Amino acid sequence: MLMSGTPCFAGTRVPVQSLFDYLEAGDSLGEFLDQFPTVTHDRAINVLEASKQALLAA
Repeated sequence: MLMSGTPCFAGTRVPVQSLFDYLEAGDSLGEFLDQFPTVTHDRAINVLEASKQALLAA
């Protein structure tokens, strides 16, 4: 899902970049999910898995 051209978690207005920002800052996935309760654990894991696959395919 896109919001103003920015990829967001489906069904939310939470940019996917927010997940990467949290992890890059040293926060846990749980901390991210606590701050963004509209994002499910499964959706966050799916984004991370898709990113991993894209990097490994490059």
